Amino acid sequence: MNNRIITDISNYIFVSDNPEIVDAIFLPGGSNPEQPEYAAELYRKGYAKWIITSGGVSVKLNKWPGVRSKADIYNGDYQTDCEFFTDVLIKNGVPADVIVGENQSGHTRDNAYLSRKVVDDCGLQIKSAIIVCKAFHARRCLMLYQMAFPYVEIKVCPIHCYNITKENWFRTEQGIDRVLGELARCGSQFVADIKEYLR
Repeated sequence: MNNRIITDISNYIFVSDNPEIVDAIFLPGGSNPEQPEYAAELYRKGYAKWIITSGGVSVKLNKWPGVRSKADIYNGDYQTDCEFFTDVLIKNGVPADVIVGENQSGHTRDNAYLSRKVVDDCGLQIKSAIIVCKAFHARRCLMLYQMAFPYVEIKVCPIHCYNITKENWFRTEQGIDRVLGELARCGSQFVADIKEYLR
């Protein structure tokens, strides 16, 4: 594949910012503990006042898929992404009263929009936020959360999962499938949303 094509795809998909002090950290759903562990680290360092966890069950499996790593540490009877993330956060020093969660979403769009609903329902004033997500999921998360929170300044501070990085994704079949799948969804899933957003 042409290096320019790889570079352009890499730069588009793998959004990454340096952490800044914000009002909240958004955690779109997943079953990798590295996500909430990193969010907890940022919280402990004083980067945010709130952590907004999100996620129900897998829409593909119609159930929670289980802990992807460190199951010896995080061994609860979790039923949703939100429940799992909350336990990881608490075990990593985050007070329960700064965690706001929704446990109904089954995909990234719902993560964003249902997070907006719980933020509004709780009366939280969020003007700036960090998304902590998988690195190859960064662009889609940013697009959807920015649509759900149009007046919030959002940064993305990703974590690496499955050994898929900006530098190596094109070297393995799994990396190619993940990244090009994200590239396709960044177009196909946004047709109606983009038209509405641009009005």
